[in-house]
Amino acid sequence: MSRARADEDEYWHSSKCRAFTFDDDDDELCQLKESKRAVNSLRDIVDDDDDLERVSWSGEPVGSISWSIKETASSSVSPPEGSLQKGSSSYAALPKQASSYSLSSFFKGRNKLGSFQSLSDALSDAGVKSYAPELRRPKADYKDYSSDWSPKDTVRRMQRGKVCSLERFRSLQEKLMLLDEAVAVHDGNVITAVLIFLKRTLKKEILFRELEVRQVALRHLIHFLRESEEQKLLLDLFRFLDRTEEVALSQYREHLNIQDADKRKEFLKGCIGLPFSAEDAAHVQDHYTLLERQIIIEANDRHVESSGQSEVFRKYPRKASILNMPLVTTLFYSCFYHYTEAEGTFSSPTNLKKTFKIPDKQYVLTALAARAKLRAWHDVDALFTTKNWLGYTKKRAPIGFHRVVEVLQRNNAPVQVVQEYVRLVEDVDTRLNLATKYKCHDVVIDTYRDLKDRIQLLAYRCKVERGSSEEDKIDSILSNSQIRWKN
Repeated sequence: MSRARADEDEYWHSSKCRAFTFDDDDDELCQLKESKRAVNSLRDIVDDDDDLERVSWSGEPVGSISWSIKETASSSVSPPEGSLQKGSSSYAALPKQASSYSLSSFFKGRNKLGSFQSLSDALSDAGVKSYAPELRRPKADYKDYSSDWSPKDTVRRMQRGKVCSLERFRSLQEKLMLLDEAVAVHDGNVITAVLIFLKRTLKKEILFRELEVRQVALRHLIHFLRESEEQKLLLDLFRFLDRTEEVALSQYREHLNIQDADKRKEFLKGCIGLPFSAEDAAHVQDHYTLLERQIIIEANDRHVESSGQSEVFRKYPRKASILNMPLVTTLFYSCFYHYTEAEGTFSSPTNLKKTFKIPDKQYVLTALAARAKLRAWHDVDALFTTKNWLGYTKKRAPIGFHRVVEVLQRNNAPVQVVQEYVRLVEDVDTRLNLATKYKCHDVVIDTYRDLKDRIQLLAYRCKVERGSSEEDKIDSILSNSQIRWKN
């Protein structure tokens, strides 16, 4: 009986299926328990919190590709065993995998000596690595890229400057809800951002149809297309809305992109037949006519200036071309270089005035500035001299003589010339102010004499130079017994 029992024990001990024993130190269960204790001990080092994302000092998530490359490069030289690098943590930072730690990622099994690897050996196959200390940043910082926001929440986050992906809104209904929410918050930046997304993801016919009933969004889109110079899409939008005048104006604006004068002239000629309003059509016609004349004047003056035939061109060389200049600038140019030409020539100021229906005030003010700059005082005088049907001459200024005085003074006109036009100012206070300001003493003295104001005349006597002709004139007036002074 005892021999049979001994044989049975020998069988079990020699078999691959060994019996279960509690005191076997080399048992697999023992290994499992040891592994479990090691994992539990890691919780004191790494907190398994799903709400936290581990990042390195550089701000990159630990375990990412870029982080692994940098860590491999920084730890290519292993430190001495048993020592810690300066600035490193007292423990190794463990990468997080799929929000849980698997046992196989930390333990490699038995080593050559038959014992388990230590924790530091298990973390690296290529020697000991030095890991940077961990910084923890809440995952809420990454939720701006979430695709679970509703249209209302998305718009509100866009208002706060958060980065939100609009790609999740795929159906037409969702996109229109997003646009309506953007319009409801009255934020132009948000509306424009949503419109850019719709413009990119919707056919233009569908977009135009939906915007036709959303006037606020429509105005934002029109403004955006104009600012971004998307002329073709803007024209398509106006045609869809049947806004013929705006189509014409938008096409007319394209002349600004044409630099060559001859090509711009041909383009403007083609714009004349577009469906403008009556007023706009007249402006386009005038623009074409003006450019046509500028091309002729420029070609002729360039030839005259290069040949040196004209004295005014030799004395005052041209500083810029006349091409594409406004009408007022062209009129000033003609008054400066071609003032005496006959009305039949294209460069004549009177021809320009008649062709473009320039008002008298604008013409006189421009001609005065041009002739005063040339110091042609005779032309200035002739500009304001008129004759009545009896042949009497009289000076008349549509712009007022006070403005004539200001232009003359700005061009350093002689005192005698300025004084002549100061006398013609009708308002007494204005005349006295201008005469005092520009030191027209005779005008001030004569005005106080006509006003019979003895006190003001005595006060002004103290302002003139002692022994001057002005002082003698004041003394002569004060001693005149025939003047009945009012004070």
